[in-house]
Amino acid sequence: MRTIDWDYTNNTIIMIDQTLLPRENRVIECRTIDSLCEAIKSLRVRGAPALGAAGGFGVALAAQISTAATLAGITHDIETAGKTISATRPTAVNLSWGVNRVTRAVEEAKNIQEARMFALDEARLIADEDVEKNRQLGKHGAKLLEDGDTVMTHCNAGKMACVDWGTALGVIRSAVEAGKDIKVISCETRPLNQGSRITAWELMEDSIPVTLITDSMSGHVMRKGMVDKVIVGADRITADAVFNKIGTYTHSVIAKEHGIPFYVAAPVSTFDFEQFEDDIEIELRRLRRWMWLFITLRLMQPLWKM
Repeated sequence: MRTIDWDYTNNTIIMIDQTLLPRENRVIECRTIDSLCEAIKSLRVRGAPALGAAGGFGVALAAQISTAATLAGITHDIETAGKTISATRPTAVNLSWGVNRVTRAVEEAKNIQEARMFALDEARLIADEDVEKNRQLGKHGAKLLEDGDTVMTHCNAGKMACVDWGTALGVIRSAVEAGKDIKVISCETRPLNQGSRITAWELMEDSIPVTLITDSMSGHVMRKGMVDKVIVGADRITADAVFNKIGTYTHSVIAKEHGIPFYVAAPVSTFDFEQFEDDIEIELRRLRRWMWLFITLRLMQPLWKM
């Protein structure tokens, strides 16, 4: 199934819970705006294009569950839900882009029934377009990869980060689909290991050779000539910066130092033409308390052995 979709039987949002991968591939259901926001905040759904679809489907969900008796009332409910959804992930521009696109579609409605129909149709269109655009992106990007290339990537920009196919991994998939022999080096991507948990899993599912390395090894493998190209996705692209998972900057600097081509694969919806780097709020998450305890215990372990 797609990473995120609409269940027409229950009129709810369904998605793969990415926090459970790779051990369990479970589909969860969001029946309320609160449950969708929780799924976004906890990274059950993540990746810029997938968040664009989540924003669109979220507005559609708000329209379906609204109990307003007037068009003005349902419009108010939609706008309120849209603001709540957009605030959950401020760095990824696709989320607010998806919210705004569906909200604008509802403005053309002349009654409550049309508002609900227009919202769902537009949200579905966002999802369908994402799959098609990623296919086009993959076909275009595959021309940059040579037969026999080893490509390094960071975090996850595969189908789990999109509705399907993927951006950075979509380029790799398209190259393999075209008959090229491509191998991948995936950085683990601390602290939540999207590279090891999701990217490596996706590639193994598609029988694409992948080697998992720690984030700090990227300099070594590039210096040793083990990487031909680097390709990553993006959360937002402004006129002066590319925003992506922490660690991406380091890889880009090392790649430049060793003359290795570095590519960013992203759809137009990830571009922010109105803002600059200093305008963007960067999401900084606190490590959970049990993570700090684990780290502390690991650091203390040598003392116990003395």
